[in-house]
Amino acid sequence: MLNGSSPWQLHLAQNIALIFISILLLPLSTSILFTSYVVGFFFYQDAPRKRRRVRASRSFVPQTVLVTGVGMTKGLVLARLFYEAGHDVVGADFEPFGVQACGRYSRSLRKFFRLPKPTAEDGSAYYINALLRVVKQERVDLWVSCSGVASAVEDGQAKEVIERRSSCRAIQFDVATTSMLHEKDTFTQETERLGLPVPETYNVTSRDAVHKVLHSSPKRRSYIMKSVGVDDAVRGDMTLLPRRTISETYNHVSQIPISDQKPWVLQQFIKGKEYCTHALVLEGKVKLFVACPSAELLMHYEALPSDSALHRAMLAFTKEFVARSGKDMTGHLSFDFLVDEDANEKGAQLLLKPIECNPRAHTAVVLFCGQGEDVSKSYLSLLETNMTNGNGHLPSSEEEEIITPAQPAKYYWVGHDLVTLVLLPLLRFMQGRISLQGWLRGCSDFMAHVLFWKDGTFEIWDPLPWWWLYHVYWPGQFLASILQRRKWSRINVGTTKMFLC
Repeated sequence: MLNGSSPWQLHLAQNIALIFISILLLPLSTSILFTSYVVGFFFYQDAPRKRRRVRASRSFVPQTVLVTGVGMTKGLVLARLFYEAGHDVVGADFEPFGVQACGRYSRSLRKFFRLPKPTAEDGSAYYINALLRVVKQERVDLWVSCSGVASAVEDGQAKEVIERRSSCRAIQFDVATTSMLHEKDTFTQETERLGLPVPETYNVTSRDAVHKVLHSSPKRRSYIMKSVGVDDAVRGDMTLLPRRTISETYNHVSQIPISDQKPWVLQQFIKGKEYCTHALVLEGKVKLFVACPSAELLMHYEALPSDSALHRAMLAFTKEFVARSGKDMTGHLSFDFLVDEDANEKGAQLLLKPIECNPRAHTAVVLFCGQGEDVSKSYLSLLETNMTNGNGHLPSSEEEEIITPAQPAKYYWVGHDLVTLVLLPLLRFMQGRISLQGWLRGCSDFMAHVLFWKDGTFEIWDPLPWWWLYHVYWPGQFLASILQRRKWSRINVGTTKMFLC
């Protein structure tokens, strides 16, 4: 994997190679695109058929839903679910460097709007005003915010303005809640304040503070450092501290850009499996929930069974966090957990430790595909005027109704797997770094995903976003990287996130 210290020539070659692969596979992808249109037109119209059936009902009243972030899988999936349920969907997103987002070409959208991206120089005013114009122009009833990591707080600001200056409701936390959950240090402090378990965590703003914690910590206890703010260059650094020797520890810490302006957290390392969750929270109630195994760069999604102990434990934590936080929470809430095993006289006990919170939609929402009616009802219940029973609480019959995935498929992204399971291992095999057996194993996994899993972007009734993602959007981003001499280490195909370095 390339990093910031890698020569520019290697980054250039990386971009050119990926553009070439896209061009090489263009005939195959285009044939899949047109075949999908033919098959979809004559044989497979599942979502459109459901939509027509719902719209034919005289009692059905379609709502206008604005979904932002439709260039990302999570936004696109939610737009398709609302479309399937019969509602009118308006999409919007940023389009960096003028490269059009794949979601703008989804069949599920009635209209698409390009949004100006908030910047440090211009602030968020242009962005918020643009959103407000869309809401008023399209007479939007519900705004479903699918923020990226860099615009979560700005969406909190937009929520407050939109709900104050229009009748539209927003699936988005307010500024204070978003800011608190978004930052690693304040989230940990809040979780501890609520009386919920957290890993041992320290806020550090100097190298001396780091060494002080490490020197006073119990033996055999390890820590990892995480930047409080968004920093792509160090996001994937999972180096355990202290290192094997004191000199190695001092050398590693000396390279960390830490200061009062760039604070970090030093968090206890928990050796265990990682999981993530996605929840819809309305007026302090969890309405929709899914949990799945996670990874530092998660590109494969498989839901935990809703009756499993881990699913129930993570749902219980989420409900307890929301209940203790107050009644006003409305938005998407996602936690990252590590499962720690504690051995005692009663045997082994699994302990959940929340390590991060994302106050925004998670790509795991893809696991709800095909449940448009249930999912849309959960979201649109926010618009019901008789939502409470008079004392600020939902009726008891609704309190326990939490939507979970029904027979979910396993999800992958074919572009990501082609590169990581086939092409990069082939390069390593040719360099003598892995065996032929290792490369064939990757090819076997890739074929299993193609045959038995489901691509997160592709729908046979709506194939153009998938084609556009791989043959216009990403090649456009790689070309922009060449022209601007940007270095990047990884990309997340599903979130369209490019990790600069």
